[in-house]
Amino acid sequence: MSQTQLATPPRAIGLAGAVLININAAIGAGIFALPALLYAGAGSFAPVAIIGFALAYACLASIVAKLSTMFEQSGGPQLYAEHVFGRFVGFQVGWFVVCANFAGRAANFHVLVAYLAALFPVFGGDVVRPVTVIALIALTTLVTVMGMRRTIGAMWVGTVLKLSPILLLTIYGLATTGVPAGVSLPEFSQVESIAILLAYAFSGVGLSAISAGETKAPTTTIYRSIFLSLGFVAVLYAMIQLAYAGTAIPQADSDIPLAAMGEALFGQAGITMISLAAIFSIATNQLAGFLVIPRVLFGMGRRGLLPPVFAHVSPRFQTPSMAIVFFGSVVAALAASGTFAELATMLVASEQIFIIACILALIILWRRGEGRVAQSMGVRWYAIIAVAGIGTIWMTLQVSLDAALSTGMLAGVGTLLYVLARAGTREGEATRFVG
Repeated sequence: MSQTQLATPPRAIGLAGAVLININAAIGAGIFALPALLYAGAGSFAPVAIIGFALAYACLASIVAKLSTMFEQSGGPQLYAEHVFGRFVGFQVGWFVVCANFAGRAANFHVLVAYLAALFPVFGGDVVRPVTVIALIALTTLVTVMGMRRTIGAMWVGTVLKLSPILLLTIYGLATTGVPAGVSLPEFSQVESIAILLAYAFSGVGLSAISAGETKAPTTTIYRSIFLSLGFVAVLYAMIQLAYAGTAIPQADSDIPLAAMGEALFGQAGITMISLAAIFSIATNQLAGFLVIPRVLFGMGRRGLLPPVFAHVSPRFQTPSMAIVFFGSVVAALAASGTFAELATMLVASEQIFIIACILALIILWRRGEGRVAQSMGVRWYAIIAVAGIGTIWMTLQVSLDAALSTGMLAGVGTLLYVLARAGTREGEATRFVG
């Protein structure tokens, strides 16, 4: 491998950048449908449910946050699994993380263009629509290749443009309609659906752990960023839910709750405002994914789980350019072919796999007493791990049998790829435990 390929990207992500990544990973398209779904299940109790779930979710976030204090390399769950369970399990976890994002990112670009077409019908044409999808994927890939600081800067602009209309709508709604006077508990039968919705809403707040190799003081920065992001997202969701509960929304518009709320408060200008916010929200969510997920491929390339080309660092931009271009190319191919929908159905259980890997990795490291783990993990961690474990088991039981079988098939493909990849790779650098 050449010296260029052995180069390491600079540590350009500070605490604010890590928080920005997490917030944009959590807040994408879902926020524009979530208020109506939560209101249907929990009514005026939904804001309380959001805060309560955030406290429970903090136990799961604590697992990733704690693991992030023990490593300084990129990879996140893939790295943790590789260090504790070995190269094969590490490869499989990385394979699931990346494949889930291949499908999800391809689907979200279609959603993004659908929002563009709603405002500008020209983007809805049979030819223009797919061309726009590919052009946006190419642009996102180019931005992330051109440097970490440029990408973070673009995310700051997009985040301001997406949150400003939402915050304006929320604050104005609370000021004009007030907070709902009464709170009624949801029916027990609704608790399950509410929990699934909220689990989806908070997923992503730990994404910054994957890019630890390009983060300043990663063992403290990522830990803090996870909890700051979780708190911000929880408060934002609760405020939006309070404002939505106090605004009279026609039942026919419940599938577009924020747009309907915007129309109720500001008329047609409100619809346009929220539609623009949705475009920027999905765009920054995509940018966060393209910024971080290729670092899984990059880390696997450096540690010899993938061919050396994935470990290449651009001499000009100081980014893992080949990993980013590969990621963007696969997303573009899936988006153009439409096969992302089939792949997405195969990956319903994938997130649970790397969550389980993280929980088990932390338990094993704790039992081994490696580094500072034994000294810093007291009795409270029994409760934290128990809550995280119970929640993960419950979420895993919600996975359908078809999805589980399909995910098992995907694991079989990953095994074949591991064997093939190992035939053409080298040992690479070792995982470095600094905990």
